[in-house]
Amino acid sequence: MSKRLMPSMTALQCFEAVARHLSFTRAAEELFLTQSAVSKQVAQLEEMLQHLLFRRIRRRLQLTPAGSLYLTEVNKILKQVEMSTHYILSYGGETEVLKVATQPTFGARWLIPHLKGFGAANPNIHLDIRNELEPFDLLQARADVVFFFGQGTWPGAECIELFGEQMVPVCAPDILPATPLDSALQLSDRVLLQCASRPAAWHEWFEGLGLQTERSYHGPRFETFYMCIRAAQSGCGVALVPRFLVEDELTEGKLVIPWDHPMLSAGAHFLAYAEHAAEVPKIRSFVKWIEGQVRLERGVA
Repeated sequence: MSKRLMPSMTALQCFEAVARHLSFTRAAEELFLTQSAVSKQVAQLEEMLQHLLFRRIRRRLQLTPAGSLYLTEVNKILKQVEMSTHYILSYGGETEVLKVATQPTFGARWLIPHLKGFGAANPNIHLDIRNELEPFDLLQARADVVFFFGQGTWPGAECIELFGEQMVPVCAPDILPATPLDSALQLSDRVLLQCASRPAAWHEWFEGLGLQTERSYHGPRFETFYMCIRAAQSGCGVALVPRFLVEDELTEGKLVIPWDHPMLSAGAHFLAYAEHAAEVPKIRSFVKWIEGQVRLERGVA
C-alpha cells in the first residue's frame, strides 16, 4: 500500500500564515510558535510536495508558482474545516440534523413557506436544506429526506405522493397585444421560455390543444423554473410553469395567463426517504409535518 500524502493541519496552517504575511516571523507570532518551528513545518511540506513553496528575492519572501497553486487548495481545506467546526458548535447535544434535498424552485416557492412553525414544534431537529437538480442518493446518506417530481418509483426508497400540478403559460401583462389572442397558436410567435427539466413541455401543451408548431422547442433555455418565472416577469417571453409556483404573481398581477388552457402534468411531487429509515424519529416527525401541511392546503382536517 502506497504511503498517503497527508500533511498535518499544523503544516497547512503554517504555510497559509506565511503565505498571507509573506513573513515567517509574523506567521510565528500569529500561531504562537517559534520562527524555527514554522520554518520546519514549511520545509517538511516542501519535501513532501517536492516543490519549493517560497523563494527570497532581495530579502523579500515570495510565493513560487507551485506555492500560489497550493495556497488556493489549502485555503479551501482550512475554510471547510472552519465551517465544519462552526457547524457542530451551533448545535446542542440533543439536536439532530435532518438533511433535506429539494429542487430549487420547489424549495423556495412551496417548501420554505410550509416549514413555518416546524422549528417551534420540533426544537431538537435542525433542518439542513440544500438545492439539488440531479437525482438524489438516499442510500448513500447524502440526504435523509428528498422532494422530487416524477412517477414515485425509487429503488430502496419509500415515496409519498404530495400533490399533482397543472402547467400554465404565463407572461408579463405588457407583452400581450391590446386585443385578446384569437388562437393559442399565436403564442408560438412570442418568445417561448424553455425549462431544462421539462424540455418537451411546450410541445405537449400545444399538442394538447391539437396544434402543431415548429417553434415549440425554440427559445432561451433556463436551468430552473425560478429563472423562467423571473424571465417571464421581466418581459423576456412566455413561460410554461406549474401554476402553484406562480400563484402570488398571478394574484398580484405581475404575471397573467395569456391562454387559459391548463395542462395536467404526467408526474406528481413526492417526498421520499430510505426504506430502512422509516422509523427514525426525526424523519417520522418531518414526514408527519409535511403531510399535515398538504392536508391543510387541501382543506382536509
